[in-house]
Amino acid sequence: MKGGESVPYNRIEELPDSVRTNLPEHAQHIFLETYNSAWDKYSQPEDRRESASREETAMKVAWSAVKKEYEKNEKTGKWVKK
Repeated sequence: MKGGESVPYNRIEELPDSVRTNLPEHAQHIFLETYNSAWDKYSQPEDRRESASREETAMKVAWSAVKKEYEKNEKTGKWVKK
């Protein structure tokens, strides 16, 4: 993560490879917006569950948002819109 900045990702090209190579572009935008929002919302340790890091929490929230609109096709392994 880039310390000291208000948001970790400014563009989808900056997302982790695991996100960029697996999700369709629209889902990447959902991930980016949600991750950045959660990064800000859960900045304080007391706002997070158990001992989860800020990054872990933002990742979980972002993947949850993606899964509301997309699912992984069991046959192809590709993420598709629900």
